[in-house]
Amino acid sequence: MSKFHTTSKDADGVDRRGFLRCMSWAGTGMVWTLSAGVPKSKLLGQTNEGGGFNFVQISDSHIGFSKPANADVNATLKLALDKIDALPNAPEFLIHTGDLTHTAKAAEFDTLDQMLKGSRTKQVFYVPGEHDNAADDGREYLSRFGKDTKGTGWHSFDQHDVHFVGLVNSAALEGMGRLGADQLAWLKDDLGGKSASTPIVVFAHLPLWTVYPEWGWGTADSEEALGYLKRFGSVTVLNGHIHQTMQKVEGNVKFHTAMSTAFPQPAPGTAPSPGPMNVPAEKLRGVLGITEVELVQSPRHLAVVDSTLA
Repeated sequence: MSKFHTTSKDADGVDRRGFLRCMSWAGTGMVWTLSAGVPKSKLLGQTNEGGGFNFVQISDSHIGFSKPANADVNATLKLALDKIDALPNAPEFLIHTGDLTHTAKAAEFDTLDQMLKGSRTKQVFYVPGEHDNAADDGREYLSRFGKDTKGTGWHSFDQHDVHFVGLVNSAALEGMGRLGADQLAWLKDDLGGKSASTPIVVFAHLPLWTVYPEWGWGTADSEEALGYLKRFGSVTVLNGHIHQTMQKVEGNVKFHTAMSTAFPQPAPGTAPSPGPMNVPAEKLRGVLGITEVELVQSPRHLAVVDSTLA
């Protein structure tokens, strides 16, 4: 087990040593359990012994991608869904945190939809990634997966006294992601009637904290959104986009980035630019893994256990 604590930081707030120590590639998604208002994540296949309920997060399936980093993204998504279906306790729903497709073509959305319909978990909540907006400003995505959402796809719902908020920070990229004034006003109103004791889970595509601004890995106007969350005792923020695990705890907010089911990306600053990272074909499953994240209450930190599918 490796535990990530923020010790020394670079100017952008990233603990490089801690990041590199606890980062792992993962391609299957995580099972989140909420018990007594505390979100925890379990290894796929672990039994939920704490009551509460489970949900699964997957991200960045990039259906339609076929470059050497992964010539068959359908197969790795199927592997993820098979792992989810094999859970001893079926999750109540699945959250997909964006980049469902690679080029937002109708056929790609069709493929993803059919694959998810074949899964044991039937209820799915989505937010779009920038690839889902690439061809038509998100119109195809919204017609399929955003019919009951606001604006470019933001929405909220309640499950078991937990309030979930899906934010869209990928529709108008300006270097980094952006929420925009309309969505921020909606978020303020959406949270306004909630008690401070209500557990909050926020999910978005890009990180809501600045991971690496040189690569646009952050959300430029997230400070206002996070300000609305400060009064809540339990806040968990989930995202994708960077295709690698990274955790951060800031006050009452726990941040966690999910892995792609399609391909890994380099760690911040270790390559000239972000993008698909090639690994030998025989090692592909070795860099698709499972990450367990557990919130330790005293002292408050995230404990991380990484394991691969090899």
